[in-house]
Amino acid sequence: MASTVVDRNNPVAGHIISTTIGGKDGEHKQTVSYMAERVVGTGSFGIVFQARCLETGETVAIKKVLQDKRFKNRELQLMRLMDHPNVISLKHCFFSTTTKNELFLNLVMDYVPESLHKVLKHYSDARQAIPLIYVKLYMYQIFKGLAYIHNVHRVTHRDLKPQNILVDPLTHQVKLCDFGSAKVLPLFPGESAVDQLVEIIKVLGTPTREEIRCMNPEYTDFQFPQIKAHPWHKLSVASPELVKRVIPDHMKWLFGLNFAGT
Repeated sequence: MASTVVDRNNPVAGHIISTTIGGKDGEHKQTVSYMAERVVGTGSFGIVFQARCLETGETVAIKKVLQDKRFKNRELQLMRLMDHPNVISLKHCFFSTTTKNELFLNLVMDYVPESLHKVLKHYSDARQAIPLIYVKLYMYQIFKGLAYIHNVHRVTHRDLKPQNILVDPLTHQVKLCDFGSAKVLPLFPGESAVDQLVEIIKVLGTPTREEIRCMNPEYTDFQFPQIKAHPWHKLSVASPELVKRVIPDHMKWLFGLNFAGT
């Protein structure tokens, strides 16, 4: 997924946006053009507009947010990880500048015409209850999407509301969107990888030198506090077998980080 800086103004109906994608690792480079059609959302984050790809005719949603050049965009980093039918997909991204030399990040995503907010408002205005089958169908998909971002990527959305739950009116497929406030939360509390590792050691006990060597040979001589493992039967957890499997995996991941000098 490549990104190219292009000069452009605010999106208005009929405005054409051109960018280049591809070109990495021998990938074919191609120019893609989008025609802005209408604004579908605004907020403190920026603006979302509906656009049409001139090459393919595909309708997409483009989220344009002001980018601080000093920092990476967390939403972009998280969306690059997501791959689930109930989570909005990132097609590609590009940067654009204005005449004021402001840098904007443009996220090109699936276009879904409705939101749960609009669906609920439709039934409310008609003074009707939303059909129970739709309630079940939407909730099932919402939970599937949340389970995916929580369990696979340890991401919390932190701004889940009807406006951020998209609904396809034809297929009734639901997609979670707007990860601008989302954040990866560690399995264990701590300000750093070292803090998290110490918390894990309090549960599993200090790993042996052989175990450390298997996880990361660079830390074989690193001095860890000698702590005995906590008895599993004393842990108040719903699924101890799951915890036994997940915690060692997280410890192995932490050992892959370069924290020895911190």
